[in-house]
Amino acid sequence: MVIRESELPGIGRKFEIDTQEGNRIVIILHDDGRREVYYFDKRDLEESAFDITLNDTEARQLAAILGGMIYKPKAMETIEVAFNDLIIEWYKVESGAKAHNKTIGDIDVRSNYDVTIIAIMKGPKTKLSSPGPDTVIEEGDTLVISGERGNLKRLIIELLSKGGSA
Repeated sequence: MVIRESELPGIGRKFEIDTQEGNRIVIILHDDGRREVYYFDKRDLEESAFDITLNDTEARQLAAILGGMIYKPKAMETIEVAFNDLIIEWYKVESGAKAHNKTIGDIDVRSNYDVTIIAIMKGPKTKLSSPGPDTVIEEGDTLVISGERGNLKRLIIELLSKGGSA
């Protein structure tokens, strides 16, 4: 996938995305928060096949859906999304992990790892957004964690993987 970014003075920014299949998506982020999305089929990259305009809230909800923050396909055990140095990753707590049966407050990931637990999926039906310090982490929980890559890796190795050494 190829992404080109350009400034639109007085309007905002434009992103052109050429997909692996040869299609093109153009996204214009207006300074007022509106987003315009244009789709160009590879058979005609000059004329958009469709377009849609979204307000800021709609765009953020769509981004959460596309980014897998609302639903994570079953086939994906881990995934990461990068925002410069900030990474959002899904990680399933392994059997025998040091974090098992401990609360978020007990392991204090913010102070000890500079990582935030955004959400926890406990099985297929229970999703906890913004879990508090009293939330217990259990084997098999999928944590949605955010931080810099090195800090996430250290947290995963020391507390979420089997045989971690915290």
